[in-house]
Amino acid sequence: MTFITRFAPSPTGPLHLGHAFSALLASDLAKQHNGSFLLRIEDIDQSRARAVWEQQIYEDLAWLGLEWPRPVLRQSDRLPRYRAALQTLTDLGLTYACRCNRADIEAAAGAPQEGVPQFGPDGRIYPGTCRDRRIVPPAPRDVIRLDMRAALAQLGALSFVETSPELGGCIRIDPEHLLTGVGDIILVRRNMGSSYHLSVVVDDADQGITDVVRGADLFETTQIHVVLQSLLSLPVPRYHHHRLIRDAEGKRLAKRDDARAIAKYRSEGASPTDIREMVGLRDIVT
Repeated sequence: MTFITRFAPSPTGPLHLGHAFSALLASDLAKQHNGSFLLRIEDIDQSRARAVWEQQIYEDLAWLGLEWPRPVLRQSDRLPRYRAALQTLTDLGLTYACRCNRADIEAAAGAPQEGVPQFGPDGRIYPGTCRDRRIVPPAPRDVIRLDMRAALAQLGALSFVETSPELGGCIRIDPEHLLTGVGDIILVRRNMGSSYHLSVVVDDADQGITDVVRGADLFETTQIHVVLQSLLSLPVPRYHHHRLIRDAEGKRLAKRDDARAIAKYRSEGASPTDIREMVGLRDIVT
């Protein structure tokens, strides 16, 4: 069975223990299945990406003992590919330009109604203010959204295979939840040329990723990716959503948690084996 997975960090800050766990687990699973482990640099947000952080990613992962093929795929080199995918969705009549800023969306959403979700995996659920605004080309400050209702009208039943022990099985996606709990996601963000959702599904397909290994905090996001994969006629990989590494208060780690940065542990004399023990991966899969 072919097994190709990846670790795809953004060079916007130091890698921490949570990143170490995800990268090590993905690499271990690739070895276990006699597969391949790839590294991808998700630097589509050039306003936050920094060369120094990208270099540190390479150094931290190499210190952990990870290996990957070169050259590394970098999203900032792939804007024409994302534009082509966007054009496919536009040709299907599924995109629209949105001029709303955050304040506009909050005002349009109005007072929360009991039992109606306000936030989903793509942030605050968009109320559809600009849904009928099909402006071509969009203005420079517009974002491009997916018309979720129109998209679902073109799709049949949606599902994906989850391989983690905690969540494993065939996960069926509820179309009604996509409408009420996700909404019209952003396909192209301002000044970025793409978005995480669009870029990641295109990159996974182009790299032949068969198994996506990532944190459980992205489990709800996977339904978005399955929608886009289906619309773009891309393969749906298997997913493994792993547990999160948390601090003493139970909060998941973020890049601002410099005290748990891999580089800090390195500078204090920790070994890669120490990091494995900290994140609960004591045995290296061979």
